[in-house]
Amino acid sequence: MPSKTSLQFETLSVHAGHAIDSGSGDVSPAVHLATTYERAKDGSFAFGYSYIREDNPTRKALESCIAALEGGSAAVAFASGAAASFAVFSLVQPGAHVLAPRESYHGTAKQLSEVLAGYGVGCTFIDMTDIAAVRAAMNPTVKLVWIETPSNPMLNLSDIGAISALAHDHGALVCCDNTFATPVLQRPFELGADIVMHSSTKYFGGHSDAMGGAVVVNDASLEKRLRMYQSTAGGVPAPFDCWLIRRSLATLKLRVQAQSQSALQIANYLATHPRVERVYYPGLASHPGHSLARQQMPHGCGGVLSFGVRGDKKLAFAVAAKLELFTRATSLGGVESLIEHRASIEGPHSVTPQNLLRLSIGLEHVDDLIRDLEQALQA
Repeated sequence: MPSKTSLQFETLSVHAGHAIDSGSGDVSPAVHLATTYERAKDGSFAFGYSYIREDNPTRKALESCIAALEGGSAAVAFASGAAASFAVFSLVQPGAHVLAPRESYHGTAKQLSEVLAGYGVGCTFIDMTDIAAVRAAMNPTVKLVWIETPSNPMLNLSDIGAISALAHDHGALVCCDNTFATPVLQRPFELGADIVMHSSTKYFGGHSDAMGGAVVVNDASLEKRLRMYQSTAGGVPAPFDCWLIRRSLATLKLRVQAQSQSALQIANYLATHPRVERVYYPGLASHPGHSLARQQMPHGCGGVLSFGVRGDKKLAFAVAAKLELFTRATSLGGVESLIEHRASIEGPHSVTPQNLLRLSIGLEHVDDLIRDLEQALQA
């Protein structure tokens, strides 16, 4: 195969980590389910594998593809997005500090505020969209800056390049949660990030049937530390989940582009509806991060948007209840469109408005989705 650097994204999606089976000629790679591997008579592992927690051929294929798509030197796969984020946090030593966005995925915030605190790692939550706030929060104890952009669920944008420059001036690493954007729309390494994290359950898997996470790096020492954590902590993905996610990556760009285009049309529709108070989508000119989106996400703003129903929580639930094509369910990035009242998922400490509904746009025809929203929003 030609050098990875010479291949386009779509070609890498199909070919990276994908090889014809040398024994059978299978075009579709096999799922390697074995948990252990035979030693040679001299005690060595002739095939390079010893035990499933340490490594697995199907997992290796997935990691190779994710690394190639994200432009990293290596990817380390985990059993979930939560396992992947905590693997990054394991890089921070007791006594050190993490900067994180005030508005972020509630599971990540819980790891930082409730779990890491028990390990002696501090965390400060700030408005990551405000570069002055980031600058003011930097100090010698900060060893990791965590960026989530676009944010969940209000789709705020953080300037990866500017934050990375500030962090590096202070000797801190930068990790970007790129789950919402995917490497189709946003390239954190090219903007200065040191680590890129994904919940592979979302767009990478793309069909709401496999769970996983991934951490991508461009540094051999970081990879070594993450590999040690992967095998020692044991939060590795099952081979079949790896196979499903690797299979889905072949269509990642096609899916994300289509979902992003539909999301923009739906955002424009909702922005003019009298029963909608506000639309949260960086593809709209009215979004405060729109100019940054044009620079940082030049090929689209993703398939997730949120909107505030004009009224209260009760009215928001009533709108969601009337939808017929949107499924009321948690998660995002699948081929089916979902809707969720986010604040009720996040709990009593949520900063999300009570009238906000989050949409994950699937692959249905956009006209059908708009008609469904139209009937649900009728007074």
